[in-house]
Amino acid sequence: MPIFRLTDKLIFPHPKLAEDGVIAVGGDLSPERLLLAYQNGIFPWYNEDEPIVWHAPDPRFVLLPRRFKKSKSLKQLIEKQIYYCTVNHNFEGVINNCKAIKRKEQDGTWITDEMMNAYIEMYRLGYAYSVEVYNIKNELAGGLYGIKLGQVFFGESMFSKESDTSKIALAYLIDNFALELIDAQVYTPHMKSLGAYHISLDEFLLLLKKYI
Repeated sequence: MPIFRLTDKLIFPHPKLAEDGVIAVGGDLSPERLLLAYQNGIFPWYNEDEPIVWHAPDPRFVLLPRRFKKSKSLKQLIEKQIYYCTVNHNFEGVINNCKAIKRKEQDGTWITDEMMNAYIEMYRLGYAYSVEVYNIKNELAGGLYGIKLGQVFFGESMFSKESDTSKIALAYLIDNFALELIDAQVYTPHMKSLGAYHISLDEFLLLLKKYI
C-alpha cells in the first residue's frame, strides 16, 4: 500500500491503510491537524532531518489504568513522601528534559524543536498535560507529558533524573485523572514492566471512539 503525502487540507487516510505503521508524510504540526490525528489513532514521530512522518502502528501498545503494575517498592517510595507531584506546573521544563535525557535505546532524540514548539502550543490551548515530580530540594526530578482527549491520555514521553521518578509521575497521572486508556504507542520494556501490552489497531480505534 502507498504511503500518503499530505497537503494543506486537514485530512488523513484511514489508519488501517498504514504501511509498516506509517500512514503519511508531510503536512504540519498545527493544533488542528494534531487533534485530528490523535482522534484517529495517528501520531507524529520523526527525526530532525526528515519530513513529518505520521504513524498508526498495528498492533498498538497500550496501558489500561486498572492494569497498572504499582510494585511494592514503588508504593514504598511514594509513601516516603520524599517527592511531590504537580500538574502543568512546568510543562516546558518537562518537555525540555524529555528532549535532553540520554536513553540507552536511542542515539538521539525525536523531540525536534518543531515538535517541542507544537506541543507547548497544545499545552497553551489546554490539550497537552504534564506531570512534574519534584524532590525535597524542589528540583525537577522526573515527569511525563502527553495529550489528553476525553478519558484517553496519549503518552508522548517521560524522563527520570532520579530512580523511578517517571513511574511516580505515571502513578500520579492514573490516581488523579479519570482515564480509561493510556496510549503508549509502541513497545518499550519500561512500559511493559508497568503493565502495558499490545492490542490490535481495530480494538484501539474502537476504544478511542468509546472514550474520547
